[in-house]
Amino acid sequence: MSRGLVIRNTGSSFLVRSDDGRDQECRIKGTFRIKGIKSTNPIAVGDYVEFSPAREGEPAYITNIEERRNYIIRRSSNLSKQSHILACNLDQCLLVVTVNHPVTSTVFIDRFLASAWAYRVPVVLVFNKADLLSDEDKAVADELISLYRAIDYQCVECDALHGDGVDSVRALLKDKVSLISGNSGVGKSTLVNRILPELNQRTSEISEKHDTGMHTTTFSEMFPLPEGGWIIDTPGIKGFGTFDMEHEEISHYFPEIFKYSADCRYGNCMHTTEPDCAVKHAVETGKIHLSRYTSYLSMLEDEEECKYRKGAQ
Repeated sequence: MSRGLVIRNTGSSFLVRSDDGRDQECRIKGTFRIKGIKSTNPIAVGDYVEFSPAREGEPAYITNIEERRNYIIRRSSNLSKQSHILACNLDQCLLVVTVNHPVTSTVFIDRFLASAWAYRVPVVLVFNKADLLSDEDKAVADELISLYRAIDYQCVECDALHGDGVDSVRALLKDKVSLISGNSGVGKSTLVNRILPELNQRTSEISEKHDTGMHTTTFSEMFPLPEGGWIIDTPGIKGFGTFDMEHEEISHYFPEIFKYSADCRYGNCMHTTEPDCAVKHAVETGKIHLSRYTSYLSMLEDEEECKYRKGAQ
């Protein structure tokens, strides 16, 4: 039996880098999928696994997953009872967002941040496409950066297409395992290719060979960094459905809401219709940003819908 790190997941197979540095294509048996793991991908990039060596006419098979330190997870589709794990055993996540071209909604950002908080994954917000911002867009970006910095999230700005600010991003990655995620179209792959130029060369060669257009990530893969550490590139995601959160716990994943909730009249206050709610008062007085409270309410609705659906099964 061998041990290794899952560095690529195509959905049907997994590339595992063994402890001795060799790469092995592996698969999982059907029975492996139903051992209490309600996920579209029971094995994810970043997992440490045990696998049996390949035999003549037979692929190598993953036989065991080591316990995960953490992971980023989301509901695989709207109201689905299954989850999708983006990556495991992370030191941090870089969430790439854009104020325009396209617009990343604050609800998406906040859902991602809350889910990462729940599973103990620090997040850095990377505001990309700074070169495309009008004066009005720049004002919006500055307001968002002020908002998230005020609740202790690190924010950096960059222009991945032209390279401005990329050194600041690169400095964050040294000696860490970092997931790079975000909506489709925010320039995630452009940023990855700036950090690892050889990947850009490789994907260009593939595009020319197969006469395809611009490279877009279609599966999750992790790449070693020359200065130490790994980056994990994932397909762009449209929405971020929260998964397996208790209704009463959601406020815990919004640090500023959790802080003010200590002063609510009722210990089990949900901060919706209850009297003497310190959280609603903080929203009204501008101590909690309205966009954050709106995101919190949307996550409550998510879980209500999910529980209703489960009860109807």
